[in-house]
Amino acid sequence: MTAKLSVNLNAIAMLRNRRDLPWPSVTGLGRIALAAGAAGLTVHPRPDERHIRFSDLPEIRALIDDEFPQAEFNIEGYPTAEFLELVAKNEPEQVTLVPDDPSQATSDHGWDLAKHAGLLRPIIVRLKEQGARVSLFVDPDPEAPAGAKALGADRIELYTGPYGGAYDDPRREASELRKLEVAAAAAAKAGIAVNAGHDLTVANLPALVKKVPNLVEVSIGHGLTAEALVHGMSGAVERFLDALNG
Repeated sequence: MTAKLSVNLNAIAMLRNRRDLPWPSVTGLGRIALAAGAAGLTVHPRPDERHIRFSDLPEIRALIDDEFPQAEFNIEGYPTAEFLELVAKNEPEQVTLVPDDPSQATSDHGWDLAKHAGLLRPIIVRLKEQGARVSLFVDPDPEAPAGAKALGADRIELYTGPYGGAYDDPRREASELRKLEVAAAAAAKAGIAVNAGHDLTVANLPALVKKVPNLVEVSIGHGLTAEALVHGMSGAVERFLDALNG
């Protein structure tokens, strides 16, 4: 089964926010991405709204509901009370919980599941009662999938930043890919589904797909936005879909 592509809109929103103007349009480019074949849209609303704004969320929800009802909305973030309120109001199909400090530029590590079990377990119950699928952002640790499963999560999202960051070092890239392969195999054994995200590109996706056959979804923002500057949003989505197909 080919993994699905969720387009992360944060980089587009960050570009828009450089000016007090409504372009580039977050929902407009989201519409193009979905029309080109993306299976969903992802956002990471941070407390300072430095890229996705809270006001973007109902507009993205409406876009999916009105024009692409088969698509999914994935909201990711650290589970503060404010974040959980945003989730409740905008009813995403999937919530990806990440351990980011609000001041971080971007996600750069996964959850310590043993340390944060007390925080995560009741939140996962709450989100699932609201009808959302819950994914936990984790490092490629072979013990993480079973830990996430024990907490009640539906999926893990493997942090692929080190793999993407090794683009200029084939030996390190192979080493990081091996870690992802081992963690994904552990997920299959634990009976939990696998998402992946961070610094994935048209160049490095085929190898990941080959080594992680149980991959069900990738969330891609920076690399896809960079491709869109050259190929347009439709062209960028098509290129990533081709990469997902190996």
